[in-house]
Amino acid sequence: MSAIEPAAAPAAALDALLEALSGPAVRDLAWLLFSAPLLRAQPPAGELAGAFECADEAAATIAWLLALDRDPRPLTEALEATRIVRLGRYAECLLGYFLQHGPAARLVAANVALRLAGRTIGECDFLVETASGRRLHWELAVKCYLHAGGERAELADYVGPNLQDRFDLKRAHLLGHQLPLSARDEFAALGHAGPWQAQMFVKGWLFYRWRESCSIAPDVEPTHHRGFWVTRGEWMAFCATRAHARWMVLPRLAWLAPRPAIANADADASGLGAAAALAERLALQSGPTMVGSFERERTGLGRWREIERGFVVPDEWPEQARAFAQKIAIS
Repeated sequence: MSAIEPAAAPAAALDALLEALSGPAVRDLAWLLFSAPLLRAQPPAGELAGAFECADEAAATIAWLLALDRDPRPLTEALEATRIVRLGRYAECLLGYFLQHGPAARLVAANVALRLAGRTIGECDFLVETASGRRLHWELAVKCYLHAGGERAELADYVGPNLQDRFDLKRAHLLGHQLPLSARDEFAALGHAGPWQAQMFVKGWLFYRWRESCSIAPDVEPTHHRGFWVTRGEWMAFCATRAHARWMVLPRLAWLAPRPAIANADADASGLGAAAALAERLALQSGPTMVGSFERERTGLGRWREIERGFVVPDEWPEQARAFAQKIAIS
């Protein structure tokens, strides 16, 4: 464990931690806690949440995760007790488990609904208390956005794969609606004594078009996790630049941490396949599909490791995405 130093180099520390963990859910929880945020702080209202108050809490969490990985049944049983189909709900359950059982901030309440005249106007995701006594209101968002292409770099250019979500709209909702909930006079009547310091816990991946370069939007955290996107028509040409890779479709609940390494003997059963075989499967899909690229280790056990991930989108998607990115939001 001493080789994992979370405060020294965050990206390298996360890679080292994931290397030490084998359970997918434990890896996803580690990734959620230690990965870089997608957004920079948005003062004055958009303060960033951090899972730890100090390096000692981060180190204690690493030890806790390693122990949980040796016996992940409590976590998997907690997840199985809730029927989870949405990525956001999965992340919410992971973070909730950590706040209930981990060695850092303590959970006070989750999903606290605020109602006016019998109508729910919003929910606070998490109310937490730190070891030093700070009382925090966390709003969690886990997102995968694709840059719509071109040289423009604004938050509106990052769109959801199904073109039903956009990064600028999500940020506006966080800052203008979700984060202020715990400061409303009506919230004090719910019995959770404040004041609460509102913070946003925004994690995920951003994906950029193959063979295009663009600067990132000013509000995006430069160290964010990133991947590629290509059209179905570009797929085989793209894969020709990665001749040693095998590919896997990643289901929605596998969109957080990179997947665990796969033993060579288990490769076929795990769904790893050649680019041409995956192209046939992609042709049957109606929308964008996330895929992972795996390459075999040249030393050690010869396992297959995920080295990058991205989306394969329908050929008409880029034009639709650019139109969606430029559509003026109606408030």
